Amino acid sequence: MSGSAAAAAPVKLAEIPGRGRALVATHAIKPGEILLSESPLLLYPASKASNYCPLCYRSLGTGGHRCLSGAAPSSWLSETIARLRSHVRDPDLFSQACFLATAYDLAASSPSAFSLLLSLQGSDTDPSAPILHSLLSSLAPPPLPPGFSPDLTAALLAKDKLNAFGLMEPFREDDSGERKVRAYGIYPKASFFNHDCLPNACRFDYVDGDGENNTAIVVRAIHEIPEGREVCLSYFPVNWNYKERQERLLQDYGFKCECDRCQVEKNWKDDDDEEEEEEGMECMDEEEGLEGMEEDNGGAGAEDDGDFPHAYFFIRYVCDRENCGGTLAPLPPSLGTTTSNVMECNVCGRFKTEDDFGGDGSMLDE
Repeated sequence: MSGSAAAAAPVKLAEIPGRGRALVATHAIKPGEILLSESPLLLYPASKASNYCPLCYRSLGTGGHRCLSGAAPSSWLSETIARLRSHVRDPDLFSQACFLATAYDLAASSPSAFSLLLSLQGSDTDPSAPILHSLLSSLAPPPLPPGFSPDLTAALLAKDKLNAFGLMEPFREDDSGERKVRAYGIYPKASFFNHDCLPNACRFDYVDGDGENNTAIVVRAIHEIPEGREVCLSYFPVNWNYKERQERLLQDYGFKCECDRCQVEKNWKDDDDEEEEEEGMECMDEEEGLEGMEEDNGGAGAEDDGDFPHAYFFIRYVCDRENCGGTLAPLPPSLGTTTSNVMECNVCGRFKTEDDFGGDGSMLDE
């Protein structure tokens, strides 16, 4: 990358005390600005489901399918995953074993890419490492990849746990549970986005979209971000309550969140989380809230609203479609200057215009 191209990048890697390596804005970011568009270093299936292409992960649907994934996987990897499908019943073990097979295959096909994978964060030992190593040893066809060892298997699993992004199944209005993951991918640059329960950016994926880069993820700014401010994603839907968020972060990522929102909500009684959240949002009239509240550096609302100071964020940036809970971000600025007045939901994919915030909140079809 040339010096001018590097300087134009909207985010850069920085060391933040207490938070480690993070991505910060290199200039004042506009709402909707694309901060990162990245293809995966590796992809692997999340389940044995057969309703999508095993190479590009698009839905097969009822019509013909033309895979645009590019190069086919090696015969060793194809055979290994086929054997895993036949012999492994536990879905978590299956997914983790597929990751290991794909990672070891990467070591054989692209040592430089494999080195990049090993450079990512993650050092804790996974207790299932011995089981998975033994499983892969017994099912993978010979010859085993160079470097295949229990220690390397454990190191790889640690990278997977902290850096994998899920490519999700399409949103369905009648789906009241958490959306299922279709495939997992490792995106080296995106892995440096830290978590915040009131994020200033969100990611979009278009796995069923047209074109060759359907498994790429796109990160866009939710609102204005000042130069030098850390850019954060939420690792799960922002409408989860405090207890749910803390449990997931501790279980999957090994830390307790101390963000501004959590500092407020940790004092709420567990049984009253949802009730107080609803009351906090109801205490603001939508039109008055949007017109009367000044943005704090383009943030999630400047006025202190008692027990719910982040109510503005939920009114403005959380999709109100039933069972969705996605995050809204403007479409990318036109010609790099004009902010779009159309917001896109990163879960259900519907669009909402500026006019809808003062009206019935109806969503527009794509």
